[in-house]
Amino acid sequence: MRNTGRLWGREKAAHDRETVRRLLAHARYEVLPTPTIEEKVLAAVPRDVPVTVTASPSKGLEQTLAMAERLTAEGYAVVPHLAARMVHGKGELVEVVARLQAAGIDSIFVPGGDAEPSDEGYPDALALLEDLAAMGSPFPHVGIAGYPESHPTIHDDLTVQSMWDKRRHATHVVSNLTFDPKVMRRWLERLRHRGVTLPLLLGLPGPVDRAKLLTMATRIGVGDSTRFLSKQKGMMTRLVAPGGFTGERFLEQCAPTLGAPGALVEGLHVYTFNQVEETEAWRRDWLQRLEG
Repeated sequence: MRNTGRLWGREKAAHDRETVRRLLAHARYEVLPTPTIEEKVLAAVPRDVPVTVTASPSKGLEQTLAMAERLTAEGYAVVPHLAARMVHGKGELVEVVARLQAAGIDSIFVPGGDAEPSDEGYPDALALLEDLAAMGSPFPHVGIAGYPESHPTIHDDLTVQSMWDKRRHATHVVSNLTFDPKVMRRWLERLRHRGVTLPLLLGLPGPVDRAKLLTMATRIGVGDSTRFLSKQKGMMTRLVAPGGFTGERFLEQCAPTLGAPGALVEGLHVYTFNQVEETEAWRRDWLQRLEG
């Protein structure tokens, strides 16, 4: 009986390691369209790693689209964020679609966005997705947002309902940040029990210094996890040790959940905070350790 238990334990550990290796091998990097990020991506990110480009009201949608075009021309698979509230109606959407298709872009991510709703813009992601469907669903790959943590302005029940409403227009879900494996497990179970069977890309922070991580986490609504970490001082020390937060402990703890039958977790969406060189070095080193 003891030997059987040891064997099961070794098999489970091997399965969890393979889950982590598989997810690391299918990672994509999120970047912000700043003046210096394009050069950093070209210098550090292999062409087989997809790159997503965020959209924010302060930078405008044009910067997102232009950077997506340039990186696509350099050989990357690029996923621009089409934040619904930054697209001013169907006329502009038609123009954006034509522009992205002309560039050879076949994948988009559609969040609601942080812009204030306006009379000209779409009120939410679902409205934009419905117009894309009316246009013949021009993109084969469409991602929508998932919120393991409570959204700063939207009730949990509404975020899950929103994913249900949007599922027929999307091909996958991208999860927002969480630092608590228990939160991730409960959210993923709730998602699947609700009948949302879209594949998931797990949101994970790359290496980033403590101050930037906590600042960004607060801005994007990861309040429960930041409070969780602040209470667990020993864990905080390990997670933000010199070299920055890598997510290794979190991903390893989540591996049994992510690799379970029916979890449908296909890869990682890595929030690089534009530290792409450090992120790629971390991912490559971890893969080499797992494969070795």
